[in-house]
Amino acid sequence: MHAIEKILAKNSGREQVSAGEIVTAKVDFAEINDLYLQTVYSFYEMGGEKVWDSERAAFVFDHYAPAPDMKSAANHVEMREFAKKNNLKFHFDTNCGVCHQVMPEAGVIYPGMIVVATDSHTTTHGAFGAMGTGCGATDMATILMTGELWFRVPEIIEVRLEGEPKKGVYPKDVILSVLGKIKADGAVYKAIDFTGSYVENLGVSGRMVICNMAVEMGAKTAYMQPNQAVLDYVSKREVRPFEVQYTDPDFQYEESYVFDVSELEPQLACPHSVDNVAPLTEVIKDETITLNQGYIGSCTGGREEDIAEAAKILAGKHIPQYTRLVVVPASAEVMQTCMQKGYIQSLMAAGATITTPGCGACLGAHEGILAAGETCITTTNRNFPGRMGSTEAKIYLASPATVAASILNGCITDPRKYL
Repeated sequence: MHAIEKILAKNSGREQVSAGEIVTAKVDFAEINDLYLQTVYSFYEMGGEKVWDSERAAFVFDHYAPAPDMKSAANHVEMREFAKKNNLKFHFDTNCGVCHQVMPEAGVIYPGMIVVATDSHTTTHGAFGAMGTGCGATDMATILMTGELWFRVPEIIEVRLEGEPKKGVYPKDVILSVLGKIKADGAVYKAIDFTGSYVENLGVSGRMVICNMAVEMGAKTAYMQPNQAVLDYVSKREVRPFEVQYTDPDFQYEESYVFDVSELEPQLACPHSVDNVAPLTEVIKDETITLNQGYIGSCTGGREEDIAEAAKILAGKHIPQYTRLVVVPASAEVMQTCMQKGYIQSLMAAGATITTPGCGACLGAHEGILAAGETCITTTNRNFPGRMGSTEAKIYLASPATVAASILNGCITDPRKYL
């Protein structure tokens, strides 16, 4: 079996499972973000009284943090009341950050577990050797009542990443390149196992970037075999006892793709699709793409490593007049670390706006949304029309270094000349 199949078998009390089977499995941790107050309503509508385990569920207020309008503020009130009533051990309010960042920081994510959240980018936690997946309000209410959910065992695709990247090529460039080849519908309800020497040598932050965007190919979940960086990370947090799962050597993937990252250059996902990917130099060779905003943040691009790269490029410089750079740390912990290391101060001196840790403008709610006719380059994970505000705005996805170099120059720019 594959490691994901072993996780599903263990949590469903089975000796073995295989692709296509439907199983009912125990959920190790459940998370509800502040888009999903309906979860509370569905819980009571189905006869729920108490959450099945007060230590294995949490609310995270990240999409509307702090509340940008009266409706989201009222939603927060009802969610807080539910959390208090059920005496939830973990509650991440508007001072914490993005769910996919704060949960690992809090020590609730570990290898071999099943984590389900009301967010499609829960695939992020495959970076830790966990099975992470998203669900809707009704399914989440079922988990809160019973601690279980049904799963279809997914077919598994291997994406093997080999080689060492050149200067100026980051995990975001790697996953954009993969997306451009496999496309947005290339892995619908399948699992993606990222393997190869590049993955084995990748740090926690980079692994999270790649697993995060597996869902942009339609994947139900993602997986990476835990490396020493992951084991060191979880050993520093208050995690439950865990068992790393390993894929059997004779396991047969449904499909396998091989990418040589040493051949890559910086990549861009161009409007208006995540898989509309091309090398940056090709996009700008015949056109100057003028920018109104740069954006560094989200569960894909708001970690310490991302902010550090931007700070290195922008230190001692200043963005052009009438442009703006919005920086949204992924968590309060990230923000504090970046302040201690001087990254935030450097970015502010360069003209950046620093906002509350959370999702910010990634979903077009607040803190940097775009007007009609504007163009933004961003480290976030989606560039659909209207994703960050107006449906008439243009969004380019790129690495933090590319975002920083581009907003410094006022137009999309190859970051390698600044490194």
